[in-house]
Parts: sequence; structure tokens; C-alpha cells
Amino acid sequence: MNLRKTRSESSEVFTDALNDILFILLMFFLIVSTLANPNVRKASLPKLKSNTKAKQSVVVSIDSFNRYYVDAKPIDPSQMDSILAFKLREKMKAGEQVTIDVNADRKCSLESFAAVLAAADRLGVKAVMNVDKKGVQ
Repeated sequence: MNLRKTRSESSEVFTDALNDILFILLMFFLIVSTLANPNVRKASLPKLKSNTKAKQSVVVSIDSFNRYYVDAKPIDPSQMDSILAFKLREKMKAGEQVTIDVNADRKCSLESFAAVLAAADRLGVKAVMNVDKKGVQ
């Protein structure tokens, strides 16, 4: 004779709030991962109220047809690293602060501007993009 009662109770875990928490965490990590991109090259932009002409060393200009000029002389893009290295060595001998000023036309391609930034990065110098005071409000 079996006098014991059989228990048919089962325990449950309510996971209704867990779905909401997981969704919020997923959205948070997706947003943070897109903001923290380690491959971004930061270009330091000069402040409009300060005079940046006293600090310039080598001026690289890019026109609307993506042609490069170093100190107002046209250059071949394949020789940019060697020409910039030569100009920077001359400026280092004079004891100036070595930077590269980039004057890029609004219509030039982003790849042309990125090529100058990459060359400055390979040479280990700071690249500064010049802005037009009239165009900024």
C-alpha cells in the first residue's frame, strides 16, 4: 500500500523580462561597436580663431582634378612619400615644428585626401587640414 502523495508541482522560471533586457543589451553593444572603430584616422582641424600660418612646414594642395602640389609645385602621386620626406628633412634641419598642411579643394575625392594622410602617418608627422573661414558658420 502506497500512502505517499505524488507531487505534480513543477517549478517555472519567468523569462518575460529577460527578453527585454537581452534586446536592450544587444542594441547597446551594436551601437557602441559602430562608434568605436579603430581604423579611423583622425585629422586635426585648426580652430578658426587661431593663426595656423606660423606653424606650417610643408603645404600639400589637392585641386578639384585630384592633382597634388607640394609647396605650389606639381608632383606625381607615386613620388609623394619621397618628396615629402625630403622637404620634411629640410625643415627639421631648420628646427621648425614639422607638420603637413593639407589644402584640399571641396571637389577633390576623399581617396586623394586619405593618400596625403597616409603618407603623413608613414612619415610620422602630424597632418593638419586647412579650412576656409568664410565657408564655416
